[in-house]
Amino acid sequence: MRITALLFAPALFLAACDVTFPTGQVSEEWVLTPEEAAQSFVEVVRAVEPVAERECRRYGTARNCDFLIAVDPNPRAQPNAFQSVDEQGRPVLSFTASLIGSVQNADELAFVMGHEAAHHIANHLERQRRYSADAAEIFGGLATLTGGGSDDVVRAREIGAVVGARSYAKEFELEADRLGTVITWRAGYDPLVGAQFFTRLPDPGDRFLASHPPNKARMDMVASTLQSLGG
Repeated sequence: MRITALLFAPALFLAACDVTFPTGQVSEEWVLTPEEAAQSFVEVVRAVEPVAERECRRYGTARNCDFLIAVDPNPRAQPNAFQSVDEQGRPVLSFTASLIGSVQNADELAFVMGHEAAHHIANHLERQRRYSADAAEIFGGLATLTGGGSDDVVRAREIGAVVGARSYAKEFELEADRLGTVITWRAGYDPLVGAQFFTRLPDPGDRFLASHPPNKARMDMVASTLQSLGG
């Protein structure tokens, strides 16, 4: 197990799936004391990381299954967790101290960690990048065919990149919820309790090109996956 202080800058890139509370959505009060939160985090990492790495190797879709757990100790940083890769292609699961302190129990922290690990295991970053590039090319080509100028083509490519990246975003989130449930359960935590963390995020509903699926769809995915596991 390796936990490191988080250094934002050239070491991390291609970040996916921010789990962020909008400003004002959570109290500045920590649910746990800093000491309790730190101990809980270490225990969850010890339990979840080896399970995530086993699942990563079992799926065989990721080149590197050696997860690095990173913590941003800045107390003013908003509660946030995300998956990324470093310049060597190593998967990084990053957490702000305020997120670690905002969870209500170890099950929630384990589920967030499992969910973020699942994004790497399912190769979501590479797939998202590929879909974004393909859509940018298509939109740029359409702008050219319709007589658009260079600025129009650039703008069309930018729109295409966003559409391409967002087109499968909800599908990716549900995939991560499913595999995150497996990881959480096999690490000894309760995914149904853990997924309650996401219900405290604003419900995005079922909007076109939304980055996340409705909360109910996520909870249904967790429940059905847990049932299939016999839990």
